[in-house]
Amino acid sequence: MTTARQPSYYIPHGGGPCFFMPDPAGTWTGMANFLSHLREDLPEQPKAILVISGHWETQGFRFTGSSRPPLLFDYYGFPPHTYQLRYDAPGAPELAERAAELLRSAGFEASLDPDRGYDHGVFIPLKVAFPEAEIPVVQMSLDRSLDPALHAAAGAALASLRDEGVLILGSGMSFHNMRAYGDPRATAPSLAFDQWLTAAVQQEGPERTAALSHWADAPAGRLSHPREEHLIPLMVAVGASENAGRRVFGELVLGTAVSGFRFD
Repeated sequence: MTTARQPSYYIPHGGGPCFFMPDPAGTWTGMANFLSHLREDLPEQPKAILVISGHWETQGFRFTGSSRPPLLFDYYGFPPHTYQLRYDAPGAPELAERAAELLRSAGFEASLDPDRGYDHGVFIPLKVAFPEAEIPVVQMSLDRSLDPALHAAAGAALASLRDEGVLILGSGMSFHNMRAYGDPRATAPSLAFDQWLTAAVQQEGPERTAALSHWADAPAGRLSHPREEHLIPLMVAVGASENAGRRVFGELVLGTAVSGFRFD
């Protein structure tokens, strides 16, 4: 049997443990529905999942190297039960080492962290998308430079993992301005940035990377991302595919436009 090539994705991971709390206004219902059906659009069950979260920044790139990574409850002020959540997906030290070697071979600094656990940018969306927690997971950090072109190049170096059945997920939020959520004045600017971002993602190859590298010059770019750590995981997902991306999720969340993208 052959292994089907997996896509790469940029997915929204919501706010804190949002999918596991009461949501009477339905703020997170659409996003949860998207995540819960993600596996149905995959060619087959992934052999492993490599997640790039907006919540881990290091000098160079690092990968979780434990066979049983713990959970990092790196959110604050939520109900006590959200600190008792479980996601017991195994780690994949061999995949972590292979990914690090691919990056090193491409000239990047890359290493394993034997102690690091999964942060909420990993376990919260995966708990919705793959609730059985049976697929091995490796988390990859962002380089603290947050250089978009560098992260796209890193994604290109990792692209061959897709042919080995590894699902690459960039996990962030396409709009991430905590002060603007819920402010009606942010709706129109967020839609302008979302339209620009979608058009950029739908390009191919070098043109797409060049456009996304100048995201801060886009309409409402800096309003949408005062700091870009939640956008940069997109660049890794972009770099892992030469094909044009497509928007597979989009809605207004807390009055702001949030999107998700797939790359085949």
